[in-house]
Amino acid sequence: MAAPDVPPPRISTAESQVMAVVWAAVEAGGAGAGVEAILAAAGPANGWGEATVRTLIHRLIRKGAPRSERRRGLVGYAPLVSREAWLSAESQGLVDRLFGGQLAPLVAHFTRTRAVSAQDLARLRRLVADLDAEEAD
Repeated sequence: MAAPDVPPPRISTAESQVMAVVWAAVEAGGAGAGVEAILAAAGPANGWGEATVRTLIHRLIRKGAPRSERRRGLVGYAPLVSREAWLSAESQGLVDRLFGGQLAPLVAHFTRTRAVSAQDLARLRRLVADLDAEEAD
């Protein structure tokens, strides 16, 4: 995985779908995913052919997100960037760009612009209670 103090590369929406397949393969106990697996998982929903998937993979490799590995004569791709590190960077970027780095306006925006279920409210209350408890320690 990438060093924790190095921010993950910027990954486009299409590239993130490729990485999602690679991350899922590792989470399922594999070493990564090959072009065929990526094409099967992400291609049909996006109308991608093999050339598009290979282009996205090569862009990601240049960015340092996955590495290619030859296994039993096949090339596979393993993540160099964790899903968590990418998700944290993307989330922080969103909060920074749209809400000046402040989390409360983000939550306020969502509560004003969409229905908030009782389950969502309960989760938010638990989160705030957990944060309060951590701060008290």
